[in-house]
Amino acid sequence: MVPGCRTPEMILYAGKTLFAQIMDFLPWTTFHRVVMRYGGNHRIRTLSCAEQFRVMAFAQLTYRESLRDIEACLSAQAAKLYHMGFREPIKRSTLADANEARDWRIYADFAQVLIRQARELYAQDRFSLDLSNTVYALDSTTIDLCLSMFPWALFRSTKAAVKMHTLLDLRGAIPSFIHISNGKLQDVNILDLLAPEAGAFYVMDRGYLDFECLYALHQARAFFVTRAKSNLDARRLYSAPVDRTTGIRCDQTIAFNGYRSHRHYPAHLRRIRFKDAGSGKTLVFLTNHPTLPAPTICALYKSRWQVELFFKWIKQHLRIKRFFGTSENAVKSQIWIAVSVYVLVAIIRKRLNLQVSLYTLLQILSVTLFETMPVRQAFPDSDDTSEIAMNSTQLDLFTC
Repeated sequence: MVPGCRTPEMILYAGKTLFAQIMDFLPWTTFHRVVMRYGGNHRIRTLSCAEQFRVMAFAQLTYRESLRDIEACLSAQAAKLYHMGFREPIKRSTLADANEARDWRIYADFAQVLIRQARELYAQDRFSLDLSNTVYALDSTTIDLCLSMFPWALFRSTKAAVKMHTLLDLRGAIPSFIHISNGKLQDVNILDLLAPEAGAFYVMDRGYLDFECLYALHQARAFFVTRAKSNLDARRLYSAPVDRTTGIRCDQTIAFNGYRSHRHYPAHLRRIRFKDAGSGKTLVFLTNHPTLPAPTICALYKSRWQVELFFKWIKQHLRIKRFFGTSENAVKSQIWIAVSVYVLVAIIRKRLNLQVSLYTLLQILSVTLFETMPVRQAFPDSDDTSEIAMNSTQLDLFTC
């Protein structure tokens, strides 16, 4: 580039902060439609829903710890607030009132819009297994709360908590379904809320072993992979030949013996027994897919670990363990905005083809949001060599 000349990108973003550029990636027309659907701005004079979203997104991107922390940081950059989308200085009392009063469903619906965009962008990404089917991992994580401050989230007699039930699309590690409940809701009940996708695989642990719900997946022409419990009462109908050098001990077609289990799941299942050479542990898997090789079934269950990494990642790098409000509405709003920020950063990474990990992207943004430069200039041109392995202490869901 000729010295002194500016590229079209530099001209387009001249004077814009990085935060404003990031917010430009959001479909604000759709956001305003969602706000109108729930009357979010009805009789609101200060801090509209869009401004509340921006403030909370800023708090997520910069790791703010409290309302006072948010107010202090934004006050220090008062000259840039207008260009960041704020009409007036942010007061912690106003933000607290907004978190308590604005319907959390606004941010839940908007997060679903961003999720659909992200899944389209990552649909062509390679999956670790050679499968054309969509593969989902279903699990939940518990977020502990103080019972005296969050009495509505009763979990145990002396403890409060909320659960974040997530169906993760493993092609891109994008959550396709999220349900936030109190800590007492059993994981298996979430299967009743899912709309099964024909041809897709649903991978889950033994907490979701309900044969009536699994049969509903089967009737919807979806496939599942789960682990069997030790008290499974079933009889072998047929044994397929296996290669024991792969760790597979048996690949059987089974039928249930028990009256209730047979009534709830009248069809046949496959039971695959696998022995891990490293740990010596034997695992028994159940699936309704009749032809997929047994080692692939085992590998599918192993890929379920990505949803555990997703939970650990967002707890480490987003603000969903410390909340800026104590009401159910404030907690759910904060979690859904955190999910939106996670998905938004994933969208930006894909659209700009940034060759950095999601962790690196967030770290750089956290210290450059007030800078006035094009987004690309904030990141090195070379590939990020600090990508973190999946089994490392730091987690990276978006490896290049």
